[in-house]
Amino acid sequence: MGINERKEREKERRRNEIIDAAKKIFFEKGIQNATMDDVASTAELSKGTLYLYFKSKEEIYLALSLRGMQIMTDMFKQAALSKTTGLEKIEALGFAYFNFARQHPGFYDALMYYEMKDHDTVKPLSEAHQCRMQGDDSMNILIQTIELGIQDGSLRPDLNIEQTAMFLWAASMGMVQLLTTKGKHLEECHGIPMKQMENITFDLIKKAIGATS
Repeated sequence: MGINERKEREKERRRNEIIDAAKKIFFEKGIQNATMDDVASTAELSKGTLYLYFKSKEEIYLALSLRGMQIMTDMFKQAALSKTTGLEKIEALGFAYFNFARQHPGFYDALMYYEMKDHDTVKPLSEAHQCRMQGDDSMNILIQTIELGIQDGSLRPDLNIEQTAMFLWAASMGMVQLLTTKGKHLEECHGIPMKQMENITFDLIKKAIGATS
C-alpha cells in the first residue's frame, strides 16, 4: 500500500469517527442545539482538526443524512426483492419507508432536514451532492418498479411514470410526517391506530394506480 493510499484511508477512518461521534450528539440534541464543540469533544479532537474535515455542523448533519439514505435505499432493495408484481413491490416499498422512519428516527429526521432545505447540490464532492445522488438512486428504484408494474399488468397502463413516482413519494412522506407528529393524537382522540392509517394509505394508493381488470 502506497503512502498516499494510507493517508486517504486514514482520512476516511477519521472522517467516519467524526460522523459516529456526531450521530450521538445530533440525535440526542438536534441540529439546532448541537455545536461543533460538542462534536469535537465527543470525537476527542481539537476543534481545529474537526474543521479540517467538516466546515460546519450542517455539513456533518448532511453526512448523517447520507448514511440514512443509504440505509433506506438498502431497505427499499430488500423490500422490492421480497415481492413479485410491480404493484406488490410498490406496497412493499411504502411499508419499507414507514419502517425506516420507525426504526431509525434520528436518520429519518436528518433525511427530512435535507429534503426540507434548499442545499447547494452542485459541487460533486459535497455532502449535499452525494445526498442528491443517493436520493436519485432511491427514486430510480421506485420508477423501475412502476415500469415493471405497467409491463406485468398490475398497474394502470395510462400512468405517467415519473409523475406517479413523485406522487407516491409525496404521499408516503406526508403520511409518515403526519404519523410522526400527530400519530398519538390520532390514536387517543380519534381512535385511529397508526398501523391502520398506514394500511389505509396503501389501500387508497393501490386503488388509484392498480389495474382495474
